[in-house]
Amino acid sequence: MVRVRTACAAGTRDREMETDVTTELYPRERLARVQEATAAAGLGAVLLTPGPDLRYVTGYNALPLERLTCLAVPAQGDPFLVVPRLELPAAQESPAGALDLELVPWDETDDPYALVAGRLPAGLLREGARVGVADRMWAVMALRFRAAMPGAEQVAAGTVLRGLRMRKSAAEVAALREAGAAIDRVHARVPEFLRPGRTEREVGRDIADAIIAEGHETVDFVIVGSGPNGANPHAELSDRVIGPGEPVVVDIGGQMPSGYCSDSTRNYCVGEPPAEYRAYFEVLRRAQQASCDAVKPGVTPEAVDAAGRQMIADAGYGEHFVHRTGHGIGLEVHEDPYIVSGNVEPLAPGMAFSVEPGIYVGPHGARIEDIVVCTENGYERLNHTERDLVIVG
Repeated sequence: MVRVRTACAAGTRDREMETDVTTELYPRERLARVQEATAAAGLGAVLLTPGPDLRYVTGYNALPLERLTCLAVPAQGDPFLVVPRLELPAAQESPAGALDLELVPWDETDDPYALVAGRLPAGLLREGARVGVADRMWAVMALRFRAAMPGAEQVAAGTVLRGLRMRKSAAEVAALREAGAAIDRVHARVPEFLRPGRTEREVGRDIADAIIAEGHETVDFVIVGSGPNGANPHAELSDRVIGPGEPVVVDIGGQMPSGYCSDSTRNYCVGEPPAEYRAYFEVLRRAQQASCDAVKPGVTPEAVDAAGRQMIADAGYGEHFVHRTGHGIGLEVHEDPYIVSGNVEPLAPGMAFSVEPGIYVGPHGARIEDIVVCTENGYERLNHTERDLVIVG
């Protein structure tokens, strides 16, 4: 057990100035790799609207508006980015403006869907052509593209981008490492906020403020699951008052200015925890370590899941581990690869994902979560705060 007295909790340490890694995160050659992958998938083009795929390829974090913004990457020919004229300055000032990429503005009375279709190779308008549309494209936009290209079959662009996005570059791992350090600093401050008589919502508000103060651009989620709410893996903040001796699950994350995300779960108790909680928490701690230790190139995600799950089952808590062991992370908090039974695609260096087994018994629950990266020889943890139960008093 780790004991932390709230009166001695450390304050926010000064953050070092962020290094400009835009060029490394969003390199020019990525566009060419997407074009090669488009051709290899047998698609005539991929169409990417605002969202993580567009940002991954160009670095442009475009606003999701009813006005169409769309990157078109044909298998043959030059890619181009169609933007509302109102958004042209933002596109030019983004990393996309530094790419060898034509920016095509459209005016209010133009049909941007016809504009995109008219600039693509003529073969894409014929029956039997296949076009990838962004996985996060709004349905209304996908339908407008279908009308503009009636002969083309639409498929998910994720089939092209998935393999590229799963294996992070050194710059992407560095961005995730920075995100992990930032959320670690927030967890180090959590004992400042926890005390009997405060509500989950009050604690959550303080944590959200700390997430921004410690370097994140946005708060993605804050879970403060006290007592029985800790047995709900996705508990919402509530007005429940935290009582003495109650375990508290704190699962938090956000997005950094780089676009890359953090996600980490730690466990706290305001005073001494129940004896049965201590017993299964120790099982959980060993299971999380076992799943982490299983990570290396060539191992399947389902084997990583099984390493910790079997230990939990052997200890008699199998029915209380109700979710997968983990999920990939990058420009999205949840992305490939998923660490779950049935996923037999081997891990490879650069894949980044959470390892977060949990045990949820009813009166309370616990989950331990770290982000790890598969390396050439094993794995690297990106979270380093104490994984033992933190007793706040």
